[in-house]
Amino acid sequence: MIRICLTGVESTGKSTLATELAARFGGIVMPEYGRTWAETYGTDFAPAVLRAIARGHVAARTTIAALAPPLMLEDTDIVMTSAWFRMLHGRRDKGLTAIPASADRYLLFSPDTPWIDDGTRQFGGAQRLRFHAIIVDELRRRGIVPVVIEGTWPQRQRQAEATVSAMMVSS
Repeated sequence: MIRICLTGVESTGKSTLATELAARFGGIVMPEYGRTWAETYGTDFAPAVLRAIARGHVAARTTIAALAPPLMLEDTDIVMTSAWFRMLHGRRDKGLTAIPASADRYLLFSPDTPWIDDGTRQFGGAQRLRFHAIIVDELRRRGIVPVVIEGTWPQRQRQAEATVSAMMVSS
C-alpha cells in the first residue's frame, strides 16, 4: 500500500484533490479527522482536544489500512495536528511530536490560493503565512522533504497526479 499525505494550510485544495486522486488512481481517502471533529464538536481546539484528534486519526487510519487498499490518501495527519497545536498554543506538544509521521510521501500545498471562510477555518490573512511556516518547520523537524504543490488549480492537479503516478509505477 502506498500512503500519501496531503498537508498544508486551510483552503488550499487538499480535500478536493484527495478525492480526485483517489478516483483517478483507485485509492481510499482518509478524511481530515480534525475537520470532522470541528464540524461535530466545534473549533475550540484545547490541548486535550488536539490530542483526542490525533488518537482519532490514528484509529481511523488503522481501520482503513486494514482494508489494504493499493493507495491511501490521508487528508492531513499528525504533522498538521502538531502544527495546529503549535499555532494555537505557542509550543510543540511532546505527546503529539512522539507520534511518528508515517506516510510514504507528503504533498505540501502552498498558501497561494484564495482563503475561503467555511465556518471551521481560522487562519486567513497574515496568520495563514505564519501557519504555513509552522507546518514547513514541523515537516523539517520530522525529517520530511515534501513535494510542494502550488499554482493554479490545473497546475496543482498536474503536480499531484505526477507524484502519485510516479509512486504507483515504482511500487
